[in-house]
Amino acid sequence: MAGAIKSTSEGQTLILTISNPEFKNALGPDIYAAGIEALNAAENNPDVRSVVITGEGTVFCAGGNLQRLQANRREAPEVQAQSIEGLHNWIDSIRTYPKPVIAAVEGAAAGAGFSLALACDFVVAASNAVFVMSYSTVGLSPDGGGSWSLARALPRALASELLMGGERISAQRLHDFGLVNRVASTGDALNEALRMAGQLDARAPNALASIKELINEASANTLGQQLASERDHFVRNLHHSNGGEGIAAFLEKRTPQYR
Repeated sequence: MAGAIKSTSEGQTLILTISNPEFKNALGPDIYAAGIEALNAAENNPDVRSVVITGEGTVFCAGGNLQRLQANRREAPEVQAQSIEGLHNWIDSIRTYPKPVIAAVEGAAAGAGFSLALACDFVVAASNAVFVMSYSTVGLSPDGGGSWSLARALPRALASELLMGGERISAQRLHDFGLVNRVASTGDALNEALRMAGQLDARAPNALASIKELINEASANTLGQQLASERDHFVRNLHHSNGGEGIAAFLEKRTPQYR
């Protein structure tokens, strides 16, 4: 049975649940396509202000389905290349999505599942969560942007340990390195992610979209380019109705009501 993405809502937060329990929520083309479709549908929906990605049951995501990968070895290389492009399109859609995306991780986040969590803006992980780039264990190399994310966020020696050595790393250790935002009690990662989402949902959506874009641009920009981009975003947000509401609410000592 092919996996699926289940969509539900909690307030102004869209919850996308990876559902492939038979294979520990392993990923595949159907899931990539459904993930992209769900984000596209929610992007222009003002009732959706944030997204949480989680896994069904006690596992976040086991990464790629090894049985499917073994079968693809009997196909032309282009078949697997096309599948990886589907994954990469989903990863890119998460990174560029103009609303906050939070990963809620219980249990294992392995291979592309680890890469998927790293693509999100925030990671909430249960205390029992384990992250592993398991590619080298089965003679493969990373996909899903895992090498990009880890090489930029961690010391080279630790990134090499995780990517080459396939070492498992706990939620707490990733939290210590700044890759996990919050460590929740086992079984409470989704609830904690929804609490975080609720806090973000109360902020001005246009300002959060600008901040996400600025963060995404920063590593490739010179200081001068980033300063110019900050200027342009600031002016645009100041003249947005939410800018007026935020300033007025602060001066009047009341809670702002953003649209």
